Amino acid sequence: MIEEKIKKYAKLLTNYSLQVKDGSEVLIQGEDVSLPLIKAVYQEVLKGGHPLVITKFAEQEELFFRSASRQQLEYVSPFDEFLMKNIDCYLRILGHNNTKSLAGIDPEKIKLRSLAQKNISKLMNDRAAAGDLNWNICQFPTQSDAQEAGMSFFDYQEFVYQACHLDRNDPVAYWQEFGQEMKRIAAILNKKTDFHFVAEGTDLYCKTSGRIWTVDQGKENYPGGEIFTGPVEDSVHGKIRFSYPGIYSGQEVEDIKLEFAAGKVISAEASQGEDLLNSLLEADRGARFVGEIAVGCNQGIQRFTRNMLFDEKMGGTIHLALGMSYPETLGKNESTIHWDMLCDMKNGGKIYADDELIYEDGKFII
Repeated sequence: MIEEKIKKYAKLLTNYSLQVKDGSEVLIQGEDVSLPLIKAVYQEVLKGGHPLVITKFAEQEELFFRSASRQQLEYVSPFDEFLMKNIDCYLRILGHNNTKSLAGIDPEKIKLRSLAQKNISKLMNDRAAAGDLNWNICQFPTQSDAQEAGMSFFDYQEFVYQACHLDRNDPVAYWQEFGQEMKRIAAILNKKTDFHFVAEGTDLYCKTSGRIWTVDQGKENYPGGEIFTGPVEDSVHGKIRFSYPGIYSGQEVEDIKLEFAAGKVISAEASQGEDLLNSLLEADRGARFVGEIAVGCNQGIQRFTRNMLFDEKMGGTIHLALGMSYPETLGKNESTIHWDMLCDMKNGGKIYADDELIYEDGKFII
C-alpha cells in the first residue's frame, strides 16, 4: 500500500505539478533518506523526460558549515548557475536524516551562505515567473521529520499523504476544484487595496495596489493551499505576534513579535533565538521588509509540524514572510532570505479589506 502511495505521489508531482513533457530536462534533489520517492519520480520522468538526480548524504550540510572557510561559504558554483539557467523543471524533495543538523551552527555562517546564493534564487524565481521553469517543493516522510512534528512515523506518514490528498481516488480533480475556489477568492482580493489583519497581539495594515493575489493549488508546493501576495513594500505598518515558532535552517525562534513602520521592521523580539532573528534581519536591506502575506486554506492540515511546507497552508492561519517577494505577485522586495512565520487566526482573528470584514475565525466569509 505504501509503495502504491509513493507511485501515485510521483505521478502527481511529475505530471500535475511539474507538467513534465517529452524532452524536458528535470533536476531532482533530495537527501538520501528520500530515495524511495526520488526513484519513483526518476522512473516517471523517464517516460519522456531527461532526469538528473543530485542527492545529499546525512551529515553533508553540517560538515560544510562546520568546516567551510569564508571563501567557501561565499562561493557560487558555476554548475549550479548553469543548471538553473537550463533545466525545464526542478523538484526539491524535503526529507531529513536529522532536522536539527544545523542547530549548533553560527547564524552568521548561515547568513553568509544565503547571501552567496542570492543570484541563484533570483534566477530561479525570475524564470518561474516568466513561465520558463516549473518548480516544486514536496515532502517525503522520514523518522526525523516525524520526530520534529511530535508524531510517530506511521502517524506522520499518514498526515503527509492526507495533507497531499493522496488518500483520494483522484487528487488532481480535488486540486483543480479547490483551486477554482481559491481563484474565486483571489479575484475578490485583487479588487481590494487596503488590508487590516487582527489577532491576539496583532494589528497590522498593508496595501496591495498594483500587486496580484495568487493561489498555490499544488503546483509550486505540494501540497498547495494558500492565497498570497507581495504587499507594497513601504505600506506595512503596525504589529504582529506569531503564534508558532519561526523555523530557519532547523533552528527555532520562539514567540516572535515584530513592529513595522513605513514597511520596515523597527522592533523585533523573541523569547528564544533572538540572536538568529536579529542576524537574519541584518542579512541585507530587504530582510527587514515584507515579501509575502498569505492566507492558509488547506483544511487537510490542522496541526503544527515545524515544517513550513505544511504549516503555512494550515487552514485558519495567515503567514508573513520577511525578505524576497515572488515575482508573480509583482512584489518588488529583494533579499537573500524568504522567512515565513505563522499566525493563528482561528480564535477571533479577522481580516478587513477596504474596511469590509472578509475573514473571521479562520475562514473567508465572502
